[in-house]
Parts: sequence; C-alpha cells; structure tokens
Amino acid sequence: MIEKVVVSMAQLNQTGGDLEGNFKRIAEAAEKAKHSDILVTPELSLCGYPPEDLLFLDSFLEDCAKKLNELVEYSTRFPKLHILAGYPLKEAGRLYNVVSVILNGKILLTYRKKNLPNYGVFDEERYFTPGGEDVCTFDVGDTRFGVNICEDIWFPEAPSQAKEQGAQVLLIANASPFEEGKEEQRLNMVRRHVNAIGMDACYVNMCGAQDEIVFDGETFACSADEVLARAPHMKESLLSVEVRKGRICRGEDSQPLSDWAVLYEALVVSMRDYINKNGFKGVVLGLSGGVDSALVLKIAVDAVGNDKVLAVMMPSVYTSSLSRGDAAKLASRLGVRLETISIQDGYTAFEFMLAKQFNGMPHDVTEENLQARIRGVILMAISNKFGSMVATTGNKSEMAVGYSTLYGDLAGGFAVIKDVYKTQVYALCRWINECSKENPVFPETILTRAPSAELRENQKDQDSLPDYSVLDEILRRFIEDREGPEEIVAAGFDRAVVDKVLRMVSRAEYKRRQSPIGPKVTKVAFGRDWRFPVTNKYRL
Repeated sequence: MIEKVVVSMAQLNQTGGDLEGNFKRIAEAAEKAKHSDILVTPELSLCGYPPEDLLFLDSFLEDCAKKLNELVEYSTRFPKLHILAGYPLKEAGRLYNVVSVILNGKILLTYRKKNLPNYGVFDEERYFTPGGEDVCTFDVGDTRFGVNICEDIWFPEAPSQAKEQGAQVLLIANASPFEEGKEEQRLNMVRRHVNAIGMDACYVNMCGAQDEIVFDGETFACSADEVLARAPHMKESLLSVEVRKGRICRGEDSQPLSDWAVLYEALVVSMRDYINKNGFKGVVLGLSGGVDSALVLKIAVDAVGNDKVLAVMMPSVYTSSLSRGDAAKLASRLGVRLETISIQDGYTAFEFMLAKQFNGMPHDVTEENLQARIRGVILMAISNKFGSMVATTGNKSEMAVGYSTLYGDLAGGFAVIKDVYKTQVYALCRWINECSKENPVFPETILTRAPSAELRENQKDQDSLPDYSVLDEILRRFIEDREGPEEIVAAGFDRAVVDKVLRMVSRAEYKRRQSPIGPKVTKVAFGRDWRFPVTNKYRL
C-alpha cells in the first residue's frame, strides 16, 4: 500500500478555443508532475473557460473530443499519474461540463458538473445539462478522492455525496473569476461544505484572463483548521502536496498580496492577455496629463513593456501647460515614446465644415465632444496603421454617469479601468508611488490638482458631477449593493444629489452598451453583470 499520495495542482492560463495550446499546457504540467500520483487541472481546461457559443458548434465539440483522445494517449507516458482534465462532453444529445480521470491510456471515471451557475458573468444553463446523481470517487493508495467542479462546492449536496461514497479528500476543478473579496468567499465555501463534513480539499483554479474575466488562481489546499498550501496569485504554477492516511500535509504557501497589489495585478494581467492572446503588436493611448490616462499608461507598460507602448498627447487651446508637462514627465519616467499631435487644425476644419448648420448657435457640449472624437480618430488611425490596440482611459465612475463621449474617449479596443472607480484610480496611483518612494512614477500634481477633461475654459469635473468621494459611494451602493434611492438617502446622502446621480446612470446605458470591454474586478461590473435595457422608461 502506498504510504503517501502526491497531488499536483496545475494553475494554468488557458485560452478560449485554443485546443492545441491548452493541450500543450496540460501536457507540460503532466511532465512536471510525472513523479506525482494525481494531477488536477482547472475546469474546462482543454477548451478554455468560458467557451460560450463555441459550444453550439458541432465541429468544436468534435475537435474537443479529438483533443481529449490525444490527451488519453499522451497519458501512457506517465502510467501512474491520474490526470484530471475538464472538457465539454456531448452525450445522447445533451452537453455536460465534465472532468475525467485519465490513467495510462484510459478514462477511468467522468464527473458531470451538477450545479450550473447562471448569474453575473455565468450563463452555463444556456449550454449545459446538470449532472445527475452519479458520484466520482477513486482510490490511490490508502486514500479515497472525490471530484467536484467549481459551483458544486457552493452548495452542500455534491460534496456530501462524495463524502457518503467514502471520499477523504475532495479535488475541485475551478474556473472562478476574480473580484474583490473572492478569495475569502471561496475559502469560506470550502470550509462550510467540504471541511465541515470531514474532507480536506484541493481547490485548483485557472489564472490569466479571457475577455472581461480575470482568473486570479489562488489555488489552495486546506483542512478544517488551516490553509495548508497556496499557489502564487495570478501566475501559472504547479502546487504539490502530500496526502497521508486521508489527510493533506502542509506544503508551499505563497504569501498573500495586499488588496491594492491584487487589484493592480488583475488589471495588468487582463491587459497583457488581451493584447497577447489577440495578436496585437502593442498599445497606443491618449495621454492627457490626467490621472486616468496616467494609470492606464503604467498598466500598459507593466503588461507588455515600454517598447511596445506609444503615448499620444493631443492638445487643444484648452490644454494647460501643466497637463503637457505632467504627460511629458510621466512618459519620461516610464521610458515611453511620447508623440504630440495637436487637434487644433482638425477642430478648426470641422468648425468650418459645420459653420452653415451651426450658424448663430452658441458653443456647447457639441464642440466639447467634437474634440474628443477628433482624438479618437487619431488614435484609431495609428492603431490601423501600426497594429497596436487603443487602450481607452475611462473609469467606472465616468462610465456609470455617462461622463464620456461615444466615438471619442470611448473609442478603442480595451477599457482596462472600466471597473475601477475614480477614487480607486487615485488610491492605486498613490499606492504605486508609495511602493517606489525614491523614484515615484506619477508627478505629484497629477494626484493633487482638480480633475478636468479640458474641453472648455476652466472646466472641472465637479462642474457637472458631485465630488468623487460622494459619487463613488452612491454608485457602489446602487450598482453593487443594489440599494434603492430611499436606502441611499437614509444612509446620509442628499436627496437631490442621489436623484441626479441615478438619473445620469439610467440615461447613460446606451453609451455603456457601446463601450469597449474591460476586466471585471468588482462584484458587479458593467457588461454581463449589468443587463439593464437601453430603451427604458422606468425611473427611480
């Protein structure tokens, strides 16, 4: 009888639809874990998560089946290694989200996911059929292992069924997206539904990013008393633990990061994977001298390197010398090439073209938006010519209330701070400067002067919006906590301000629907988390 069983947990960065690339990552993990007894890979590790409507293509499902057969054949190289791999299985006209236990050229067992999430970014009921009462347990040495998939452990039934079949350690394959506070939620669910009934757990999560979703990894092994091993945040890794007499022994424990470090790393990973996985040559963005574009520039540099980032300053007569100077300082500190392209000639040309139509009418938001749209055209032209992706610089506060211009500052390929409130933007920049005290990244004036779009003389954001500290708290309560106006007012906010903010949120839906995608980092992000109608007569 084997006295110890070695379980290796592969925290992989898989890509949607990249069957060959995903197969290679699993194969590489198997090579590294060849002296282990079990290798657990994430949920749908063969096809990537979420595969979405690829699952409606018979050709895709057939190719997944072929790639599974290749993996089964490949497993003969490691005759003692149980490989747990996830994939979509079509069976009797129904599609299941499954994990199979593969050993030495054979599929020993297949587990069908029972609980299909259908909220927020998840819509698995659109594709999959829930698994039945079948339970997946298998013995290695003197330990019996059970298998669950992600959402299954958020409810008591599936873990209890594995326990009833004698499982001592539960192996959980996951593709669990990152959001603030998610790591603690996962651990609590494992403690409540797995550890509390007498099983230790190996929780294996994906890392990397897929469109709006960031997978933070945070793979761990735990008992009822403690976390016994933990993988690094956001990075591909192989975490191994020993199991003796049905209990997991202590293994490597990567030190947890601060909340700001976790959030920042999520933003960097999301941009890096979006650019690299979609084949862009680099990043181009408009650098205004303000805090939002400053943070996006820093993220872009950390994501792909300063040699692949182009910053473009596009001044008008309203652009202050302070903004020009701060943009130049920041680009220099980050080693980024900065081009200056004035929009004034273009703006004058448009005024001339529209002079007849606008005759006798005063300047208003039309002319302000025209400046933003000229800038958008310039950035998109550079993107088309050189193959770089335009990174937009709007934050969640602006997205919420529509403080943005369609086909202007909303024009681009990826909105990396789309789910980051303005107050968080400032806090992240201050945290970055604090981390490099001797050589601060951001000029202090970027962090201290009043924010402005600089589209008219002496313009300030607070001419149109409440102070961001007030605005962001109202938005958090409404968007993420689902509080209504009465609840928000009862919390101490001015009725007139609350009513104004919620009207702005409602009216801006058509803009949000047309904005670029960006990473989800909060509980409720604009996109698949947020599905209000554009044509909507209901007012709070």
